[in-house]
Amino acid sequence: MHEAAYEITTLTHQHPTPTPGMLPTEIPPGVQMVTLPGGIRTLAYTPQQAPPAPHVPVAQPIPTWAKTTALLTPTIGGGIAAAGIGLSYAAPGLIAMSEALWAAVALIAAAAIGVPMLLRIGRSAAGGGKGSTHITQNITASGMFGKANGTINHR
Repeated sequence: MHEAAYEITTLTHQHPTPTPGMLPTEIPPGVQMVTLPGGIRTLAYTPQQAPPAPHVPVAQPIPTWAKTTALLTPTIGGGIAAAGIGLSYAAPGLIAMSEALWAAVALIAAAAIGVPMLLRIGRSAAGGGKGSTHITQNITASGMFGKANGTINHR
């Protein structure tokens, strides 16, 4: 292999710090003393800085629950509308059934009151002023499958 020898030299730059020949009051607007990336200070025109841009909100993703709710809303509304239409068609039948149920309730209430009264009237008419009859029954049996014997007493 062959080797090449390179001599590394370093140049030192001596930059005199410029002193502006003008007084600070004589510098026109838009001109300022700036420091360049190399470290040199000089006068330069600087652009007028624009005011900061207003904060633009970043679009947030739509939550999953909101998407699901938005998709289910027409379905639920359609179901409620269908139920309303069905009830409007069924209304005459529902009214008739309601009236029939009230009639059944009235019949049951009348039977609960009327039947005991009729039985009481029937007993008093059949008795004809006699005292009531008492029946006593005594039944005895021996064993689980034994023959039962009983006596009936009328008084």
